Amino acid sequence: MNLEEIVARILGIVWSPMLVTLCLVAGLYFSVRTRFIQLRGLPDMLRLMFQGRSSASGVSSFQALSMSLSSRVGVGNIAGVAIAIAYGGPGAIFWMWVVAFLGASSAFVESTLAQIYKERDSAGMYRGGPAYYIEKGLGQRWYAVVFALSTVVGCGLMLPGTQSNAIVSALDEAWAIPGWVSAAAIGMVVALVIFGGVRRIAQVAQVIVPFMALAYLLVAGLVMVLNLDAVPEMLALIMRSAFGQDAAFGAMIGTAIQWGVRRGVMSNEAGQGTGAHPAAAAEVSHPVKQGLVQACSVYIDTMVVCSATAFLILSTGTYNVYDPSAPSQWLVANVPALEAGPAFVQHAVESVLPGFGKSFIALAILPFAFTTILALYYTAETNVVYLGRNRPSWLAMMLFRLGFIGALLYSALNTATVAWSLGDIGVGLMSWLNIVALLLLQKPALAALRDYEASRKAGRDPVYRPEPPQRPTTCVWTSAVPATERR
Repeated sequence: MNLEEIVARILGIVWSPMLVTLCLVAGLYFSVRTRFIQLRGLPDMLRLMFQGRSSASGVSSFQALSMSLSSRVGVGNIAGVAIAIAYGGPGAIFWMWVVAFLGASSAFVESTLAQIYKERDSAGMYRGGPAYYIEKGLGQRWYAVVFALSTVVGCGLMLPGTQSNAIVSALDEAWAIPGWVSAAAIGMVVALVIFGGVRRIAQVAQVIVPFMALAYLLVAGLVMVLNLDAVPEMLALIMRSAFGQDAAFGAMIGTAIQWGVRRGVMSNEAGQGTGAHPAAAAEVSHPVKQGLVQACSVYIDTMVVCSATAFLILSTGTYNVYDPSAPSQWLVANVPALEAGPAFVQHAVESVLPGFGKSFIALAILPFAFTTILALYYTAETNVVYLGRNRPSWLAMMLFRLGFIGALLYSALNTATVAWSLGDIGVGLMSWLNIVALLLLQKPALAALRDYEASRKAGRDPVYRPEPPQRPTTCVWTSAVPATERR
């Protein structure tokens, strides 16, 4: 059994239908428990996004948003969407929308918990995430260690390869640059940045993320305008395919759901736990403020950027769909055989803007993937810090950084199938562990939401002032539960 077969077998176990169901059901459950905060909270999301300032301990709300978007908005928004269409048909896009809408509530809960249970590391910087709230909230150190180890492996060794592999593929498609040249350049640039720490990551992210997203959306909008007559049929195709009503994709409803949810969770990270790490780094007066901001980032990622890619591909017809009963065969073949990934999008733009499309998408992928790599590094590093009790040794950090760069280079030069399968395994492991933890530890987040809404109703700027703790804790906040919960 070769590496690709081993990885595929593990992937089938991790991403079973049970995990797909868990992601959707958990999102629906948290939507109901929060009274659909992802809808009610939209005005506050937009208002809070640009408020707040950085401090000696934490970054601003906008920097934290940029850091989380750096991770969410990556090649998953380009290559990932293309792969979802190739394996799940156009209907997979609808299920990406569904998991984003429901997952925004999961993102709210995990980010609020990350703020409640955040700590300061040895350098005085805020650190937090699922490992922290699992240990402090549930009192289960072993569970927290398992999550931290899974995140170090997932974000440090598995997921970065999807980004570097897409860069290599896109540059080769556009300009025939040898893979080893692209990989070497990626490794050197990433090394220069990750040795600068979280502040440098935040500073780089807040400049690159808005610019790259805006440029990409402008080009996507231009292509849509030039193909305006195809838009109504494209939207109808997505809806028919999502529910098995299209003649070509009638038997793919289960596959559409699976691939839509899988690619959606990898892209928007709702419930996965990775978005909680930059959320904890923010300096805010109330945990719910960052919960709302991070919920909004899920919308930006999927409803805006992923949708733009889907519309690019579907409106121009530059996609193929694998037959689920015979994965080596095409169910629909609209273009010459292309490997599902950046090439779909490159050919889509190229078909409308000849001589520009392939190069533009290659240039767009560079900052998309680069900032995601940095965000994944920060997430993995935070869990290394957690495992080292906020004081990891110099040797541990050095070995981790070298391992991160090595894994990045390995997947960059491997096949796309292996790179994306490894990434999916990492996402799946973290999602299983984090969603279960959220279901067990939801009360403090819901109590914080009630406290926030009570302050807003009274016309006050919400400030989190919980009662003194009942037991010693190293959390930044004096307690995990607001006074309103302890009446």
